[in-house]
Amino acid sequence: MTLDEIETFLCIARTGSFTDASRRLGRSQPAISRRIRQLEDDIGTAVFERRGRAVALTDAGNALLPHAESAVACLRDAERAVHDVTSSGGTSVLRLAIVGTLADSHLVGALRAFEARHPRASVELSTATSREVSALVRSGEAQLGLRYFADGDPQLRSTPLGAEKLVLVVPANHAIQQRRLRNLARLAGEHWLGFPPERGQSESLGHVLEHLLSAAGFANPRVTRVDSLTGQKRLVEAGLGIALMPRSGVREELALGSLRAIEIQGLRLEQPVVVVRRRDGYESPLAAAFVELLRDFTPELHA
Repeated sequence: MTLDEIETFLCIARTGSFTDASRRLGRSQPAISRRIRQLEDDIGTAVFERRGRAVALTDAGNALLPHAESAVACLRDAERAVHDVTSSGGTSVLRLAIVGTLADSHLVGALRAFEARHPRASVELSTATSREVSALVRSGEAQLGLRYFADGDPQLRSTPLGAEKLVLVVPANHAIQQRRLRNLARLAGEHWLGFPPERGQSESLGHVLEHLLSAAGFANPRVTRVDSLTGQKRLVEAGLGIALMPRSGVREELALGSLRAIEIQGLRLEQPVVVVRRRDGYESPLAAAFVELLRDFTPELHA
């Protein structure tokens, strides 16, 4: 197996498509296909199952995935480590992956302070879902990741930074006009929109909604899973359901009045915010400095 083949395999595994991988890697689709055929010839079995235009990992592909991620990440670590000892004060790059809704005031403040303290450093920022953030860190594409909920993957180390408040949002014209309810009883029979529980994790926003509805005693609640915060917001605005969302993700809509928040007496729901790093990976001085800054700026997550 060559590095080129492994990187191609990882890109297809992440995007779920030869076409998307071709676009992301800047190579033709026949070139992508040739690399995967060579990889499969090298290991003697198929790593992808073709499902029309989409693909899924075979059992062999799933077995290969963590080792491929680790191999590529180690090479990227080596490049960074050598650069750090030979750069002599030259420009360095910190690569971050974050959940989009965390690109809020606390992160903006940390980035500004980081740039002021490290003027010769640059930051490359990728936004993704929590699951994708972890994948980018595992593969070494990102040195640090900011996501919701600790990742149970033994390859990763999750450090708590704080917690973000979750709010119950309804359409502006919802029949319940009160801002505060004693309990969830009046919401029995509502159509809920929620995230799918994150695969392989014991905690996620999808799990929080499941636990909330179960604790309220709702039997067979109607829940539509929508793996997009923007999609959920537009559906709630259209009156097609209600949802539990991170406060930072709905501030604009609440301010404009297209969504309303209903508070439940005595109920405080939060989702933890963590920074994830490779457990045995190389941590550059820049990465360590940024984590320390995050500790200074993220207490406002509790506000």
